[in-house]
Amino acid sequence: MPRPSAATLRSWAAASTGGLLLYASFPPVGWWFLAPLGPALLIMAVHGRRARSAFAAGGIFGLAFLAPLIIWLANLGLVPWLALTAVQALFFALAAMPLPRLLALPAWPLYTAAWWVALEAVRGRAPLGGFPWGRLAFAQADAPYAGWAAVGGGPALSFVVALLGSLLVYGVTEWRGGRRHISAAVGLGSVALITTPVVLPTPGPSGPSAVVAVVQGNVERERTLEEQARVRGVAQNHARETKALADAVRRGEVPRPDVVLWPENSLDGDPGRNPELGSLVADSVRELDSPLLIGAMLEAPGDRAYNAGQLWLPGQGPASWYAKRQLVPFGEYIPARSLLGGLGALQLIPRDLLPGTSTAPLEAGRARLGDVICYEIAYDDRVRDTVRAGANLLVVQTNNATYERGIQAGQSEQQLAMARIRAIEYGRAVALASTSGVSAIVGPDGQVMDRLGTWRGGHLVERVPLASQLTLSEWLGVWPEVLLGAPVLVGLLLFVRRARRVAVPPTTTDGGSEHDRQFTNLLS
Repeated sequence: MPRPSAATLRSWAAASTGGLLLYASFPPVGWWFLAPLGPALLIMAVHGRRARSAFAAGGIFGLAFLAPLIIWLANLGLVPWLALTAVQALFFALAAMPLPRLLALPAWPLYTAAWWVALEAVRGRAPLGGFPWGRLAFAQADAPYAGWAAVGGGPALSFVVALLGSLLVYGVTEWRGGRRHISAAVGLGSVALITTPVVLPTPGPSGPSAVVAVVQGNVERERTLEEQARVRGVAQNHARETKALADAVRRGEVPRPDVVLWPENSLDGDPGRNPELGSLVADSVRELDSPLLIGAMLEAPGDRAYNAGQLWLPGQGPASWYAKRQLVPFGEYIPARSLLGGLGALQLIPRDLLPGTSTAPLEAGRARLGDVICYEIAYDDRVRDTVRAGANLLVVQTNNATYERGIQAGQSEQQLAMARIRAIEYGRAVALASTSGVSAIVGPDGQVMDRLGTWRGGHLVERVPLASQLTLSEWLGVWPEVLLGAPVLVGLLLFVRRARRVAVPPTTTDGGSEHDRQFTNLLS
């Protein structure tokens, strides 16, 4: 087997460095300002390469980025972590193959930014419903330009991050090529991208508000999946912490909440079928005389169950419920169960859950709760649907205990970062309730008002606005993703047309234009 050339080694080094820097922009590291360097180094890694070399560079980038980002999945075993990392890295590898062609076009930074939007759109939908974890937008909750999410959602924010990385490379190559006026213009454009959201008008808190309480009951941090599957008493933990909250209200330490939130799986059964659980919830509602949203496994037809949020009202009992619509493959259902259901930890999933269909908010007085359960916070349409249905407060019920059980590598923090972006995107407060942390209450500006760390019990109480205004992002819906991603196809068609007209030779790392040589020199 021939040894890789020096150019190939430089390409691989740029790809791996770019992937690691992009990882570091996400929690738990959280250096958001590094995010544009990921796309920048990937561009440098594939520029001038043939499709096969670009495939390798894209795959290396994907592995370096995603392997540490989702290392928390190894709490379920090495096989799930390695398998999902490999599948997602393959997306990067395949998508990188036409990337050198886009870099050969005029105005290529626009095409490469669109390439990122298109890649994230595909990754977020396939296979098996997709895996949107690791979108550029989700690393930018603290960025000064995070307000782009209110304009065009996650796709617009990802586009801006990728464009900043592309413009960085473009500006440096123009500077080194002596075209400093172009480089200066690129710099001014980058400054405009960063500062525009800061000066855009944002609606202030007006209208009604509500006092929201989040209860984190905590669970024991067991060392094996089998032990954790046998954990009982989660509901008792949340009832105990709710009583502590009620005592704090009676002492005047905190105001009486208008709604109380328990997390996903705070009950391991159906309180309507299990009298003990039903009595425990009813007692908790009476303690505070406030609406209580619980997380329960409600029985469904065909010996299946719903992963649901169920709202209990004082004096009425269970009034309404929301069932999770975006189920986790190999977590809440097993594809090809007859073939795979008996393997390893999959044996701990005895039955497939049934996805819900309703998007209607849950009415708790003035608060109309838009419930999204755990994994759903990563999906644009799942959050958008409930806002469009009339939600004025977003609620995320989650159970991250399994993913933080041994290797604590930021899964909960990554989910909180997504919740913060959703708050900015829709101009609504977000209450994140977790069994074992992180729980938090986030303002409509994406800032964390209060939070609880992992593996502890406690409660949060904050007054939040109940927003009803629509952001431009909500009004535009899926169109920003379509319009910002579509230029990829246009760019590839332009390259093919140009190649046919002027007989452009295949791009290589040797020779080429002065612009190409400046590109290559960046890696030298």
